[in-house]
This record gives sequence, C-alpha cells and structure tokens, in this order.
Amino acid sequence: MNKRIQKISDILDKNKAEAIEVFNLLDKDYIVDYAVIASSRGQRHTLALLDYLKGGLKPQEEFLHVDESDDWIVADLGDILIHIMTPEFRVKYDIESFLTSVITDVKE
Repeated sequence: MNKRIQKISDILDKNKAEAIEVFNLLDKDYIVDYAVIASSRGQRHTLALLDYLKGGLKPQEEFLHVDESDDWIVADLGDILIHIMTPEFRVKYDIESFLTSVITDVKE
C-alpha cells in the first residue's frame, strides 16, 4: 500500500478512528487516486481527528481544501480524499457503496 495512505491510516487508527477503509481508485474515472473513509466516535472526535491528521501529515502533505461540519469532514490532498464521519452520517450517506461501484464499473 502507498506509504502516504498507510501514514493516514496509521494516524486515524492511533487516534481511535473506527472502520477505516481505503479505496484504490487508480486508473478509474474518478477525481482522486485514493479515498479514505473513517468513522469518528462523535462530533468532537470528528474535529479532533482532522487536527491529528493536519499535525501528523505536515509538512509533507498539503491540505488543498477542507469542508468541515461536526458530523462530516472531507479533506482534499489533491490525489487523496479523506472522509471522517460520525457513524450516523456514514450509514446515511453510504459512500462505500458508491466508491465500490466506481471500482467495479466495467466500461463496455
């Protein structure tokens, strides 16, 4: 696995993120090469996980854009998107199903 993705996963895991999933979207018709999804334990934890990522990934990574709410954060690193969500939002939006369909979509 890509060292950058591994570092992101390690930071999330070390700081108690749950159900961390990585989607390899290389060579797919998608806006990034990788997507990482993790569940937080609640609203405060969602924001804290972003802070841990920012501290742990700098100066090597540049956060191009971050959309923040208490329940869902999306961090754009250019070729990697990181989604951190409360469990309720993760179930509600089910991004995993969408990304799985991107991976398994076969062009005819």
